[in-house]
Amino acid sequence: MTACDAMPLVRILAMPRLFSARPSLAAVGVVLAGLLLLAALRPALAVEVQRVVSPGGIEAWLVEDHSNPIVALEMAFRGGSALDPAGKEGLANLVASTIDEGAGPLDSQSFQGELNDLSIRLSFGAGLDNFSGSLRSLTENSDRAFELLRLALTEPRFDSAPVARIRAQILAGLTSSLQDPDTIAGLALRGRLLPDHPYARPTSGTLESVAGLQVADLKGFVADRFARDRLFVGVVGDIDAATLARRLDETFLGLPASAAPAEIPEAEVFAGGGTEVVEMDIPQSVVVFGQPGPMRDDPDFYTAYVVNYILGGGGFSSRLYGEVREKRGLAYSVYSYLSPWQNAALLTGGVATQNARVADSLAVIRDEWRRIAEEGPTAEELTHAKTYLTGSFPLRFSSSGAIASMLVGMQMQDLGIDYLDRRNDYIEAVTLSEAKRVAKRLYDVDTLSVVVVGQPEHLDGPEDLDQSAAGRKES
Repeated sequence: MTACDAMPLVRILAMPRLFSARPSLAAVGVVLAGLLLLAALRPALAVEVQRVVSPGGIEAWLVEDHSNPIVALEMAFRGGSALDPAGKEGLANLVASTIDEGAGPLDSQSFQGELNDLSIRLSFGAGLDNFSGSLRSLTENSDRAFELLRLALTEPRFDSAPVARIRAQILAGLTSSLQDPDTIAGLALRGRLLPDHPYARPTSGTLESVAGLQVADLKGFVADRFARDRLFVGVVGDIDAATLARRLDETFLGLPASAAPAEIPEAEVFAGGGTEVVEMDIPQSVVVFGQPGPMRDDPDFYTAYVVNYILGGGGFSSRLYGEVREKRGLAYSVYSYLSPWQNAALLTGGVATQNARVADSLAVIRDEWRRIAEEGPTAEELTHAKTYLTGSFPLRFSSSGAIASMLVGMQMQDLGIDYLDRRNDYIEAVTLSEAKRVAKRLYDVDTLSVVVVGQPEHLDGPEDLDQSAAGRKES
């Protein structure tokens, strides 16, 4: 599993074009050299995942690596910012930003000073569906590192001074984001596709909601959300199973057994299409688009993953890039990706281009969206996509932290402890007939919603501008 395969809202990074209809000898040499390098790396990158269960019943997945004196831990609680109460948007994010600003007997300066003195990296983050934590430590300092993690999770102080300081930083960022076209476009698209759903709300909150959050709200979040029944842990590095089992109990057994009841409703993704323009005085428009997509547990997910790579997820080698940039020079970049959350899934993408070129860019994108549905990929495109997606997989094992993050994702998505051994088999199993069937099933240009932030020209056709968005102005 990779973060790209299983975790939501992770864009497939643009990669150099590896194949073309008529590859040069130099290009062939580069590809062959890369494949030979990957083949040489495979034995070194092989990992054995162990399931470790502590005496107290806390489970973690472990990859032992004693080649370096480093321990990396990734953890997540199921339930993130989408659970923030109405009017308190940004609560999970503020907790993630302040929970390591003092805990137990240590105030903010003492806590952060000890992390710095011992070269321990501890951080937290809030996504729509989960609250995550990340720990890195030298082996010799790992006992104290786990203890500081325990303090942060079970005895956070939320002292007024550091909370006020971090709140001010978040408010400054939110003020800046009000003029950021990428942020505006992303939120507008989520609001259009997921109307009145918690997923449409800003993860970082609003100026009003963040300003109104109280220390009692932060403490209530920790009391309600941090519990062992929603905990997932992945560990990689210089630690054995017996030691990890002991530290799991020492670190997490003090958490409540069960979290407070909380559920996110299933989302009905808007499939009415249309285009919304958010007018903004900028020379280049930001365009995002999306439609309903496949859930992570959809039997067609891996086929959809491969098809998306061909359409817009393959960077320089994708159809969208070839048609929009290479052939017509309409934009510098264009992309598409899968966005599977726990209670909704989208097929999304974006492009940024001059205001005068927005209409032409959208016309080409819609044509390719329609063509992939009607024709599906070619046999050559499918072969190239599968070769790249399987061959590049070992490069995802780039660090102990990256592997630990994969282990957490594997657990949260219920992929099985042997998923790393099976993942490429799912890609290889995609056939041309299946790819054509899934492309036809999923891609529907009539359901494609578009949001444009800027001052686009010539968006005046029935496919370009719907009545509900006509004349709308926002900043």
